[in-house]
Amino acid sequence: MEKAYIEQNYPLLSRIDSPADLRKLSVEMLPAVCSELRRFLIESLSTNPGHFASSMGSVDFTVALHYVFDTPNDRIVWDVGHQAYGHKILTGRRDVFENNRKYNGLSGFPNPKESEYDSFIAGHASNSISAALGMSMAAELQGVEHRNVVAVIGDASISGGLAFEAMNNASINRNNLIILLNDNDMAIDQNVGAIGEYMSHLNTSRRYNNFKFKVYRFCLRHKIINEKSRGLILRFSNSLKALLTNQQNLFEGLNIRYFGPFDGHDVKKLVSIFTELKNLKGPRIIHLRTRKGKGYAPAEADPTTWHAPGRFDIATGKILGGSGSSNIQKYQDVFGKTLVELAKTDEKIVGITAAMPTGCSMTFMQEAFPKRAFDVGIAEEHAVTFSAGLAKDGMKPYCCIYSSFLQRAYDEIIHDVALQNLPVTFCIDRAGIVGEDGATHHGAFDLAYLNCIPNMTISSPYDEHMLRNLLYTTQQTEHGPFAIRYPRGKGKLEDWHNEMQIMPVGKGRKLADGNDVAVLTLGPIGSDVSEVLAELRAEGKAVAHYDMIFLKPLDQEIMREVGENYSQVLTVEDGTLNGGLGSVVTDWLNDNGYNVRVHRLGLPDAFVTQGTVPQLYDLCGIDKPSIKNKLKQMFTTKE
Repeated sequence: MEKAYIEQNYPLLSRIDSPADLRKLSVEMLPAVCSELRRFLIESLSTNPGHFASSMGSVDFTVALHYVFDTPNDRIVWDVGHQAYGHKILTGRRDVFENNRKYNGLSGFPNPKESEYDSFIAGHASNSISAALGMSMAAELQGVEHRNVVAVIGDASISGGLAFEAMNNASINRNNLIILLNDNDMAIDQNVGAIGEYMSHLNTSRRYNNFKFKVYRFCLRHKIINEKSRGLILRFSNSLKALLTNQQNLFEGLNIRYFGPFDGHDVKKLVSIFTELKNLKGPRIIHLRTRKGKGYAPAEADPTTWHAPGRFDIATGKILGGSGSSNIQKYQDVFGKTLVELAKTDEKIVGITAAMPTGCSMTFMQEAFPKRAFDVGIAEEHAVTFSAGLAKDGMKPYCCIYSSFLQRAYDEIIHDVALQNLPVTFCIDRAGIVGEDGATHHGAFDLAYLNCIPNMTISSPYDEHMLRNLLYTTQQTEHGPFAIRYPRGKGKLEDWHNEMQIMPVGKGRKLADGNDVAVLTLGPIGSDVSEVLAELRAEGKAVAHYDMIFLKPLDQEIMREVGENYSQVLTVEDGTLNGGLGSVVTDWLNDNGYNVRVHRLGLPDAFVTQGTVPQLYDLCGIDKPSIKNKLKQMFTTKE
């Protein structure tokens, strides 16, 4: 949006270039600021897609936080970051927000490299309390006075194990941590588990809280208690309250003072609450009830769809879909539908996902076999070990987790699955470059971090048919841990529903013959290479092409054929070069005494920024023009 347009249509928001400008306004003006901020988000995100419903729901408390707290001296640590768009707009990025999630634009998540107001990186769930506690302790240890640290965390993220570890630690260390619990009863999909159910019934009298802490401050002031005995007194008061009200408070049981729940959309009330509570000592939690999509009726009615809806028509609420054949499926939908197809013939098949049933299409399994489909919430570690337990006693678990989130369960993959050689099939969604979500979400590392694990089989399908074949293979054969990685988004086949066949494990296939130069690929990027080689063949240059299918075990026959017949080899992969296909091929050729020059294309030893997939393929040198140029250079070198 042009600056003149913003000034004309957003008279208050246009005057806020930083939180300091926000604090110049009266409290009575804040509801109007919230209204303008919501309109700005709706207008911006309707044409430049992003995380919509979460940011709409967080507008009011975001305004209140920056109004009450002295940011950036005071720290706000966002969990995940889906809800932080209002924060970005209020902290000097309003006029460039149209570049949000774009190449060379703003990150879609908080990033300290982008702004001093982004106090910590965000993108994965449940880390905010740990990071905020560290910052609070750093201020305490360095004698920094008058610094508040606020961890903003959702009701889904707070159920993650890391959040509980942090709260347990916060209760025993001297700190002034504030935990702001944004409770909208939603993750991306509906919350699951007892924690969400517990919080939906949690209530505490504000009068009781005020009375309790007036007594506490009186006792402290008159030296009846001291900071060392604070925990004992707090535990006693918690027990007394539980006895009188027949209600236990989980957070107060951890010696974290609890306030709420409060209406998270009453900005003036929130200012009063934050002002009252910010100077208390010790860890405390402020529980806010909010509504995802607040201020836009279609999003309020269907927050899952409106989590990240893409472009939409503001007046009608119609989501504007992309172009292309409707018969071409997303890889995740091919996975979900194929899993149901297999489960119909095999009662031992179960599906597991960690809070992403819609995103990874486990919803098909949930609808067809609800007793055999498990959404365990934001708990990737548990998802993996739960799958291991199912496998140990005879079931066939298909554990579907995004590549960048599976990193969180690395120990469980090694210790609980691979060490026992259990038949868990890891369906690794969003492998490779994912696009606008950027560095926190690219599935760059799974090939490398899985390759070094004993007993692990690692595969990636060339297309949708191969994905179905690999899923069928894991159902029909005996195996240990078996990884199938596939990218985000649509495939290329209209006739995706093939007659499935068993794939021999560790065997690739030769797609094209060539003279002296061979290309080895893994996964769907092989389709791009096939198109490049067809162009070169038309120009009189014949290049051999091998679709490896498996990174581990590597096809020994193909490798011997390549080593004996080609002087130069190019590997192409949508994954990090360090430890991926190129590294494995180079090691094998060296170890087996072949003098072959290996060239490698893949993701660099750096965190890749946000942008469209074509832009980032170009940046990383794995787009079709880059592949073609590299091969032409190899031919020039050969000649």
